[in-house]
Amino acid sequence: MKKAEIIVDRHFLIGDVDKRIFGSFIEHLGRAVYEGIYQPGSPFADTDGMRTDVLELVRELQVPVVRYPGGNFVSGYHWEDGVGPKDLRPARPDPAWQVIETNAFGLNEFVTWAQKADTEVMMAVNLGTRGPEDAKNLLEYCNFESGTYYSDLRKKHGYEKPHHIKLWCLGNEMDGPWQIGHKTAVEYGRTAEETGRMMKMLDPSIETVACGSSNLEMPTFGSWEETVLDLCYDQVDYLSLHQYYGNANGDTADFLASSVGMDQFISSVISICDCVKAKKRTNKQINLSFDEWNVWYHSNDADAKLPKWSKAPHQLEDIYNFEDALLVGSMLITLLRHADRVKIACLAQLVNVIAPIMTSDTGAWRQTIFYPFFYTSRYGRGTVMNTIVKAPVYESRTYGDASYLDSVLIWNQENDELTLFAVNKSLEEDLEISCDLRQFTEYRIVDHKILTHENLKAVNTEDHPLEVTPVSGQNAALDSGKLTALFPKHSWQMIRMCKK
Repeated sequence: MKKAEIIVDRHFLIGDVDKRIFGSFIEHLGRAVYEGIYQPGSPFADTDGMRTDVLELVRELQVPVVRYPGGNFVSGYHWEDGVGPKDLRPARPDPAWQVIETNAFGLNEFVTWAQKADTEVMMAVNLGTRGPEDAKNLLEYCNFESGTYYSDLRKKHGYEKPHHIKLWCLGNEMDGPWQIGHKTAVEYGRTAEETGRMMKMLDPSIETVACGSSNLEMPTFGSWEETVLDLCYDQVDYLSLHQYYGNANGDTADFLASSVGMDQFISSVISICDCVKAKKRTNKQINLSFDEWNVWYHSNDADAKLPKWSKAPHQLEDIYNFEDALLVGSMLITLLRHADRVKIACLAQLVNVIAPIMTSDTGAWRQTIFYPFFYTSRYGRGTVMNTIVKAPVYESRTYGDASYLDSVLIWNQENDELTLFAVNKSLEEDLEISCDLRQFTEYRIVDHKILTHENLKAVNTEDHPLEVTPVSGQNAALDSGKLTALFPKHSWQMIRMCKK
């Protein structure tokens, strides 16, 4: 049996968790909006057409912020199409996903949904086919009280009070050749600078997110970040990261090592941000918004066969299995381990489209990845301890050495709680762990959850929604400040400890 040691000290801390690290994403894509969060006529719909079963599951996840309306979609979007009387809203072709957007659901409906879901809006502006002036107009519509053209237009549309949206994405993946209106780093950096400047002149209280590279594999990665920040540093607060992982070749050990790649990606972007900071001789620090992350590959073949120009097709509907949940658990641990700089993160996406929640006309259910997100969002709030893991490693095909154990400890001093999150990546052996917690001798274990399954490809479906669900663990002990536990092979764990 393999053994591992977890080392922490109450005086060595990474930083406080910004709750927005547990954000998510709703794009006008597939059935995320239509038949996802919004389905008038459904037996689950409320008087506004919002699906109450979905709202209940979103509230379970305690998602603090949701990015909207894209994604690739936003780079060709006219927000004016989605406000005002619905019978006057135009249907438009969406070139990004080659579907028809009816605009039956738009900005104001999303704000209403966000209020029902107990979440905030992270709004993206179109810097593909549009620019600073339109972004300024949208901000005026959302945040001005009254007495101007766009604020009064909002009031005319039935929304008397401003939306007070404080977090704004300046475009989406503008380095990508697939993006409508994609730009060079210089073109985008100047546009982001001008957009951010105009928006903050209108509302100095907002925060802005500049586009980083679309993914780590982009040939311009690194140089894109440096150039963009060099041009817009003073007008932005965060730099975005996007990355998805998959297991199309069936190499599970390599797939589970993807958290190593994610960790290196974050560290690299932090280094670039700090390099530009040093060059500019400024005290301002740029933090990170990892506003698209998830597993995505299951639906690729099905999506290639979809007919073009349909409405709300079954698009990007990955059916997640147990091994996907393991990696999502590890990715959440990775985000927490960088809580000093990663302040925002968005699981992409929230409903139906590469999502933890799925719907049909007869109900909604939790996919396998729902569970690590649920527990980490609920109990991963507090201060991240500098968690040193001494564990055996294995050689992964893509990422080199990968530890069999991913782990992080969160100390919620306000609630006198310690929470350990961990993933045993070994496909063959249980892992015996120990952790010296003599600085927390008054604590006791109050909850131990394990997510595991003999079949790595097991999935949850509407007919069998509980195939992969957490169970209570019985093999952890905290005695005289010494935590010991046995983590089964290929398993995700949460151990909560509170003062006696």
